[in-house]
Amino acid sequence: MTEPTNSIFLGTSRKPDDSIQQKEFMSLAYANRHGLITGATGTGKTVTLQILAEGFSNAGVPVFCADVKGDLSGVAAMGSAVGKEFLTERAEKIGFEDYVFQEFPVLFWDLFGKKGHPIRATILEMGPLLLSRMMDLTDAQEGIINIAFKLADEEGLLLLDMKDLRSLLLHMAEHASELSGEYGSVNKQSIGAIQRKLLVLEQQHAELFFGEPALKISDIMRTTPDGRGAISVLAADQLMMNPRLYGVFLLWLLSELFEELPEIGDPDKPRLVFFFDEAHLLFSEAPDILIERVEQVVRLIRSKGVSVFFVTQNPLDVPDRVLSQLGNRIQHALRAYTPREQKAVKTAADTFRPNPDFDCFETITQLGVGEALVSTLQAKGVPGMVQRTLIRPPSSRLGPLNDTERAEYVKQSPIFGQYDETLDRESAFEKLAARAKKEAELEEEERRREEEDDDRDSSARSKWRLPGFGDDDDDDDDRDYDRDRRRKTKTKRKTSSRSRSKYGNRQTPTEAAVKSIVRSVSSSLGRALVRGILGSIKRGL
Repeated sequence: MTEPTNSIFLGTSRKPDDSIQQKEFMSLAYANRHGLITGATGTGKTVTLQILAEGFSNAGVPVFCADVKGDLSGVAAMGSAVGKEFLTERAEKIGFEDYVFQEFPVLFWDLFGKKGHPIRATILEMGPLLLSRMMDLTDAQEGIINIAFKLADEEGLLLLDMKDLRSLLLHMAEHASELSGEYGSVNKQSIGAIQRKLLVLEQQHAELFFGEPALKISDIMRTTPDGRGAISVLAADQLMMNPRLYGVFLLWLLSELFEELPEIGDPDKPRLVFFFDEAHLLFSEAPDILIERVEQVVRLIRSKGVSVFFVTQNPLDVPDRVLSQLGNRIQHALRAYTPREQKAVKTAADTFRPNPDFDCFETITQLGVGEALVSTLQAKGVPGMVQRTLIRPPSSRLGPLNDTERAEYVKQSPIFGQYDETLDRESAFEKLAARAKKEAELEEEERRREEEDDDRDSSARSKWRLPGFGDDDDDDDDRDYDRDRRRKTKTKRKTSSRSRSKYGNRQTPTEAAVKSIVRSVSSSLGRALVRGILGSIKRGL
């Protein structure tokens, strides 16, 4: 059997008597109308994803997919029937005469840089919406993040990594009152809550994702010299420990494709196929604005030549307004033990174009491993009649690579070394640190000048001091008085009737008035003269 050059062979459908009916293909011309792969755990979704990735690669279409369990890494190695005779048996059963084993060009990626090339994005590229979603912020906290991005844009502060965002939030907390007057309420408590959630992200090693060099979209759209599309496999086993980061990262990547790629209309085949595995993690408890964003991207990105396949267990995991955009559907077995599961089966059955040969609802619950209901878009984009199909076996290895094999593939990659070293250029952290240092230097200079002014005043008073008038305590009072006046602070001195004078006697009301008059005279020499004259009067009494 020779596959048509403009389609991907999926498997062979069967008649009610279990005999072969026809070969089922997915048209490359309609592959960019997106797709859905669903089914319970262990029913064959991962293998279906693998054979689709192989088919697109052989057709010269690059593929990006997440490897949640590690099984997809085997697509880089040639398959073998040793110990897996069921592969050749399946090929014979469906009439796949040209079945051969094959290896495929693969690029391994890992947000944490352990099992592949590091993938990074800047805080600025992530944007306030996705960043708020990642941290599960409240509306008030999301408002703070939006103000932070606006402030960074207005003041030319690049937000590249986590320390940039932290320093900007600290800057906002220190100037909360001024910012509130211009941008609205900037609450220090909300900023503190965001800082704590950033700490949680750092404990989950999310800081390894934010930074530079950022991922170049062109690196996941590579083709080999022989015309095959590269398959980018994202190691997601550790990433799944933070499902919110996983979902937001894939949506960010999809958004980047949408923003960077030019419009090309309806091409003969996609420029890139994007598999979104465990898609329910994106939509779980997602706010309406985020779902609207996904719907917009999915609806418009096909005109840029990008095809999106959502892979999940339950069709109910995908919102209806997104589900309606998915033209190619492969439904593996579902169980219907609970009311929700029965509803999911009914939803899946109702989305297919009916086949009079069988009942979709019943068939979905009876499908075996590696068997699925398949409906793809036909001529003019019309959905084909659903067919009960045995999925073809993969040509690459069925199962994961070991660590040594994976490391060798990474070293042989054409982008090896391109993303390994972190780039830390001048950004918000450095600029705000320099600004804070300059402000501290100015404050120190002002304090030094005040001390010098105090010293000059003290020196001037000592030069004009008359012998026998006043004492050191009075001079100290004068210096305090002058300093208080310069700093424009108000000082209240209260003297009780029992307080002692500088001579050790009780201070009379007359003496208190004398001291008040002395302090009110601005000239140091004048104060000294007045104290001497009044002191003489006092001694004469």
